[in-house]
Amino acid sequence: MENKMVNIYLETNPNPNSLKFVANSMLVEGGQSFDFPDKESAKEAPLANELFDYPHVKRVFYMSNFVTVTKSDDVEWMEVQDELKSHIKNYLESGKPILSEVEIDKEPESLGDESEVIQKIKSVLEEYIKPAVEMDGGAIGFDSFDDGVVTVTLQGSCSGCPSSTVTLKAGIENLLKRMLPNDVKSVEAVDI
Repeated sequence: MENKMVNIYLETNPNPNSLKFVANSMLVEGGQSFDFPDKESAKEAPLANELFDYPHVKRVFYMSNFVTVTKSDDVEWMEVQDELKSHIKNYLESGKPILSEVEIDKEPESLGDESEVIQKIKSVLEEYIKPAVEMDGGAIGFDSFDDGVVTVTLQGSCSGCPSSTVTLKAGIENLLKRMLPNDVKSVEAVDI
């Protein structure tokens, strides 16, 4: 594999324990995201697995051209961000894959047997909400819809973020209720 020049810059987000490490090239194609809440879940993700060797790393998330790392409360970003940035940069420059082939194979969602309401909810999430959440180093996904209650998954920096409840209720829920007033009563998040 040919070594390549990788530039990494850092972006903060609303979760004070998460930091977004943005690369100058795509890491994950096709809008896919991969969330690793612990070392055990990162068996098929070599970069995430290595990052979990740092005692302060508590979660790793991949999407598009960034890696979001969530740290423990007992350390400040200024103490650890440079070593993590250097590790990610060196790993990416080595040309090694960030995911094994096993992990990359995700089944595409089927829209054929979904109700019209679910398709509309997914459309609103995809068009209006997902881009904002991604800018903050996270991801949102549709989980279920039952009796007016939309359940979503929050990943990356959104998982455990102190402001995620406000975002969920004041942002996502209000938008869905406004756009689908006869269908959506509330929005909840499921922990993954």
